[in-house]
Amino acid sequence: MESPFKGDILKGKVGLLTGGGSGIGFEIAAELGKHGASIAIMGRRKHVLDSAVSALQSLGIHAIGVEGDVRNKEDAARVIETTIKQFGKLDILVNSAAGNFLVPSEDLSPNGFRTVIDIDAVGTFTMCHEALKYLKKGGVIINISATLHYTASWYQIHVSAAKAAVDSLTRSLALEWGTDYGIRVNGIAPGPIDDTAGVTKLLPEDVRRQKQEASALYRMGKKWDIAMAALYLASNAGNYVNGTTLVVDGGIWLSKPRDLPKEAVRQLSKVVEKRSRDAPVGVPKSKL
Repeated sequence: MESPFKGDILKGKVGLLTGGGSGIGFEIAAELGKHGASIAIMGRRKHVLDSAVSALQSLGIHAIGVEGDVRNKEDAARVIETTIKQFGKLDILVNSAAGNFLVPSEDLSPNGFRTVIDIDAVGTFTMCHEALKYLKKGGVIINISATLHYTASWYQIHVSAAKAAVDSLTRSLALEWGTDYGIRVNGIAPGPIDDTAGVTKLLPEDVRRQKQEASALYRMGKKWDIAMAALYLASNAGNYVNGTTLVVDGGIWLSKPRDLPKEAVRQLSKVVEKRSRDAPVGVPKSKL
């Protein structure tokens, strides 16, 4: 799809993306790069990073890949320092590394719970903390969240807790670092996104179809949709947006089954209106 943004909107900027070797993270990396940014991607699997960097470079993007685990403070510092050494600065940090799997709460071990918290929440904070000194001249942080914790989600209590923590981090850092250093900190909460591991591995086909039908836009999201939201937040277009988590899910988290078909509601409304019009003078009209 064609971007609505100018091709040089991020010219001269440098972006670092955790989890940037695949899925939503890679798509964001590609779009930031296609709009002028130099890109560093961080991940734990060298072959994935190498493949992603090759793909980015084939698009004419200045890109490097650096192995590292967001749960490890030394790795975080090394990856950030490598980015600075390669590109001279850091303007945009996107935290998209995440862990997820389906499991009933009673079958989830404390270690399994802790692992996802460590990747999503602790990892996000660690990367932000280590990047702070390089972002103090007005950098941008984007944390990838989810909508799972806005209500409740089956079999993902660990992820819901982790993403709730990420949203809280986003708000608190936006308050502190926005005030003290002019750093904008925002989040993106994707809904079910087609052709991602979060959908193909976690949602059976019939559930994916139900999610699509639940969307106010009657379609699954694309990775491109999330990348465009990131581009908006990373660019001057979002220059006055700070401390918000932008929900990009087509309205799915707001959706619930219809109590009545639309035509039945229209017929019921006509009956109520007729009763109201025909009511004798002095008789209270229906409040419906």
